[in-house]
Amino acid sequence: MFRGKNYKESAKLIEKSNLYDAAEAFDLVVKSAKAKFDETVELHLRLGVDSRHADQQVRGAVVLPHGTGKTRRVLVFCKDERKEEALAAGADFAGGMDMVEKIQKENWFDYDVVVATPDMMGVVGRLGRVLGPKGLMPSPKSGTVTPNLTAAITEIKAGKIEYRLDKTNIIHCPIGKVSFGSEKLLENYNTLLDAIIRAKPAAAKGQYIRSAVTASTMGPGVKINARQTL
Repeated sequence: MFRGKNYKESAKLIEKSNLYDAAEAFDLVVKSAKAKFDETVELHLRLGVDSRHADQQVRGAVVLPHGTGKTRRVLVFCKDERKEEALAAGADFAGGMDMVEKIQKENWFDYDVVVATPDMMGVVGRLGRVLGPKGLMPSPKSGTVTPNLTAAITEIKAGKIEYRLDKTNIIHCPIGKVSFGSEKLLENYNTLLDAIIRAKPAAAKGQYIRSAVTASTMGPGVKINARQTL
């Protein structure tokens, strides 16, 4: 794979075989970010579970203390009488069948999070094949199926993120921007890791956190010694 000059310079700061403590890892991520834009910092956690089994799924949501640095666009599915409430709480879009038709007919995806009231899930369920693969399907586990629209929207806008296993048993999550600095990134990391540890399935056996890697959008990965947190 071709690597640019900036990447190669950044990679010199990091010893690939090292497991860094979290504070040092985020210092390195910040120092190694060379792009001209404010890079997103991501965390990649490999877990000792098998996502093929329903009783080993890991999924949930957590509010990061410093947010992600990205303004998230929220689509709310609700009855007509609650549209104004949703928009007043900060939703970017709100509606019912009109939104379903817009998604189906226009392939519309100008939003980052979908929230629905429980009484709308029969309608939203029609979009499962469209929203599901994009990770946009509302879920009670992530707090995006709820009668309390104001609280849900406020939390999302404040920095609430969802985490879930992919097919390779890895969780990928943004935890901030390089401009946050290492201390805020560390606080976001600790909050997310604590939530994932609390979500450990009872059926999980052996080592739960197998590996943890953080990296900025254009930077090299830094391995974190996540066992120190356990």
